[in-house]
Amino acid sequence: MAKILYITAHPYDESQSYSMAVGKAFIETYKETNPHDEVIHINLYKEKIPHIDADVFSGWGKLQSGSGFEQLPQEEQAKVGRLGELSDQFISADKYIFVTPFWNFSYPPVMKAYLDAVSVAGKSFRYTENGQPVGLLTDKKAVHIQARGGFYSEDPAAELEMGHRHLQVMMNFFGVPSFEGLFVEGHNKAPERAQEIKENAIVRATELAQNF
Repeated sequence: MAKILYITAHPYDESQSYSMAVGKAFIETYKETNPHDEVIHINLYKEKIPHIDADVFSGWGKLQSGSGFEQLPQEEQAKVGRLGELSDQFISADKYIFVTPFWNFSYPPVMKAYLDAVSVAGKSFRYTENGQPVGLLTDKKAVHIQARGGFYSEDPAAELEMGHRHLQVMMNFFGVPSFEGLFVEGHNKAPERAQEIKENAIVRATELAQNF
C-alpha cells in the first residue's frame, strides 16, 4: 500500500478553478485504480505552515547546540515542532500530487512556504563531506497539475513560467526521479475554447492517473 499526498494550493474548489477540477479528476481516478492506497489531502490554504523566521532559526540553533526541545520557548517549540511534523509527513509519503494555479508567473506563496518546510537537511536531502547537496527521496514520484490562462509551454513565453520550473528544481534537489507536469493552458487567451481545453485536460489527467 502506497501513501499519497494530494497537495493543493488554491483558495477555490473545482467548481471555480480549472487546476482543481483537473486535480479532482486525477485523484478520483487514482483512488479507483489504487483502492488500497492511502491518500491524504493537504489543503495549503487550511494548513498551518510556519514561515522560516527568527524564532525558527533560534530554535534550530539551540537544538543543534544540544538543548532539548522542551527547553525552547513556547513560540519556538510551536513553529519548530510544526515544521518537523510537515517534513516527517512529506518524507513518509511515496507519491506527491501538486495542484496549483499560475499566478504572477509562479504559484501562490503558500506552496513556496510548504516547500521550505519540507526542505530539511538529513530528511529530504543531505550534504556530502564536500558540502554538496544530495537528494534522499530517490524512491518517490511526483506530478504537478497547473492551470494557466495563457500559453506558457513554448518559447518565448516559457521563459516567464517560474512555478513549475521551481517545483522541478526542488524535486531534482530532493532526488525525486520521476516528475511530470500536466498543464491546462489557454482558457483565458482563447475563451471560446475554454470548455474544450478543460475537458481535454481532464481526459489527460485520468489517463495519467491510471499509471501514476
